Amino acid sequence: MEKFPYKAIVFDWAYTLVDLVDESDPKAFELIYQRMQGWGWNLPDYKVVYDHYRAVFEMMILQSKSTHQDARFEDVLKLLVLSHCKEKVEGDKIRELLQEYYQEIYKPRKVYDDTIPALQAFQKKGVRMGIISNTTNPDFMKDYERQLLGLSSYFEFAIYSSGVPFRKPHPTIFETALTRLSMKADEVLFVGDNPLTDIAGPQAVGIHTAWMNREEAPHPEPIRPDYVIHSLADLLEISQ
Repeated sequence: MEKFPYKAIVFDWAYTLVDLVDESDPKAFELIYQRMQGWGWNLPDYKVVYDHYRAVFEMMILQSKSTHQDARFEDVLKLLVLSHCKEKVEGDKIRELLQEYYQEIYKPRKVYDDTIPALQAFQKKGVRMGIISNTTNPDFMKDYERQLLGLSSYFEFAIYSSGVPFRKPHPTIFETALTRLSMKADEVLFVGDNPLTDIAGPQAVGIHTAWMNREEAPHPEPIRPDYVIHSLADLLEISQ
């Protein structure tokens, strides 16, 4: 790798660094339903609770596209407890349910083969690294996911839309990263797979972008990334 022109790289998470593989959640939801039953909570049939959860969550996710405020699974879970169990929502109980759910959700996930070699190369060069990810998952479980996949040691920070006011492509989430880094926008490269959130978003605040196009998708007109890459290894070829 020749002289890399950026002092820091901020990465998207899903389908940039990590393949989510399977986002289906009935099994994970059934586990937390069984946990609540084990606590003696009076619940309707599983399908009634699950269908209610999916309807509410999907509505919240749809709304997030226009409000730029992410849906949070934790909020839906609290609503379900109040609606169906009439139980007092206790923080430790909700946290236990979240852990049960996401530990199952994260099981299929895989780190791309090119991820760790690229992160190691940039770390060796002294390039600072962070993460910005849109997610409905709570921060503490995303921290667990990073550790589970062996990626925690490479990043100075991770900013998740579930823990801040706005999701990508809203400019404030990228400005927050610049504040964390204490850098100017032109010193930072953002890498992500979604043209709208990961290219148009950071470019709006002056951050250069690399579009991760693993699937050889058509160019995302009219959005113009500064670089198009098909593997994280391609980042190592960017030079002055």
